[in-house]
Parts: sequence; C-alpha cells; structure tokens
Amino acid sequence: MSNEFIYSRNAVYETLRTNRRQIFTLLLAEGAQDKGRFTEIVTLANQRKVKVEKVPRARLDKIHQNHQGMALEVGGYPYSDVLDILELARQKNELPFVLILDSLNDPQNFGTLLRTAEAVGVHGIVLPLAHTVEVTPAVVNASSGASEHLLITRSNLSQVIDILKDSELWIVGLDQNGETISDKTGKHLRGALGLVVGSEGEGIRQLVRSKCDIILKLPMQGKVESLNAAVAGSVALYLAYLNRM
Repeated sequence: MSNEFIYSRNAVYETLRTNRRQIFTLLLAEGAQDKGRFTEIVTLANQRKVKVEKVPRARLDKIHQNHQGMALEVGGYPYSDVLDILELARQKNELPFVLILDSLNDPQNFGTLLRTAEAVGVHGIVLPLAHTVEVTPAVVNASSGASEHLLITRSNLSQVIDILKDSELWIVGLDQNGETISDKTGKHLRGALGLVVGSEGEGIRQLVRSKCDIILKLPMQGKVESLNAAVAGSVALYLAYLNRM
C-alpha cells in the first residue's frame, strides 16, 4: 500500500490526534503563518516523533491547491471489520448504530456523511467492495478529519446486512420510493439500526433493497423533488439520533 498525503489543517490535526495510521513526515510551507491550529499540529507531530520538514509552497501546491500550508505523509486508511463496529457499540453499552453506503461515488458527499455520522455517534460505516468511494485524502479533507475517528469497513453488503440482522439491527433503507417518515414510521429509526443510503443517481440497488426491513423517505414540502445523498442521509442520521436520545 503506497503512502499518501493528507492536506489542510483540520484533516492533518485529526489524523495526528487519532494516531491510527502510520505517520511519516509533516511538510510545512516556508513562511506559513503560525495561527489557528498550526502550533497545536506542530506540537502533536513532535509528541508523536514525526519528522517535520519545511518545504517551498510550490511543493505543497503539487499535492493539493487547498493545502493551507501543510501536508502529512501517511500510510493508507486502516479499514475495520463489521464485528469491530458491533464490539464498539457493546463496549459503549449502546444499541448499534451503523451507516451503510450503497455505491456512493462522490468524495464530497461521502465526506459530508462521515462528518455527520461522527457527530451523531454512529459506531461504524459499511462500504461495498467495488463501485464505491474509498477513504482518500479528498474524503479526509471533506470530512474535516472525521474519517480518522470512525470505524469503516469494506465488505459484501448483502453478507454484512445478514450479520447485522443476526445481531438484531433493524435495516432501514432511505429512498424516494419509500414510505414517508412520520410519527407512525419514525419508530423504525429507534433502537439498533442499520441505515442504508444509496448512490447519487441510482439509489439503493435491488439486492440491497430486498434485504431492508423497510424503505423510508424524508417528508418534503418544497417544490424540489429530492435532496442529494449527503443531505438526505445527514437529515436521516439526525432523525435517528434524536429518536435514540
């Protein structure tokens, strides 16, 4: 697995803070302003005994134009197993809360959902093995580093859903062709939950849809027919979070 560069201050800070990856070198732009989290990041790097190197800004520009004066050379993302996700819920003495992403393709949408998932206490994220986004530096940046705090697994979705059902999770698909979330149907967002969000264009694939216990959609009052995957998924995650409180 080749090394990669995490860029932007929030993403670099959270990657250093969680210390889950192999970390090699922190690159700082010559003349970068010592403000915001800059000092905290350098202090963390020193504590982790990470090599800190000052480089011409042009070198960072080649990594990404939105580097904010730094980049962190790291190993690949450490994916987890679905059993690790269930174990984390058990350790926290909480009912499992899992986000299942069926063939999502946009890194920005993925990052947004990761940020929301981390905020509402999701225990883990499940991705399919193919035709999906992965945890790339762009995703780490889009999630403001939330990816580094989450357990994310890549697996056969059909098999994972069977495992989750055996662990008594209720599998809820989010799709425009489902029942509207209301006082009556909202009860399905309580308790041990696996929330399935489909891809931006195709939605939830038929095989995965057939595994869901129920398909729900967000209530809409405006003239726009639907929200994108990141917004709809984030709203549904918060509805589930509120139902768990």
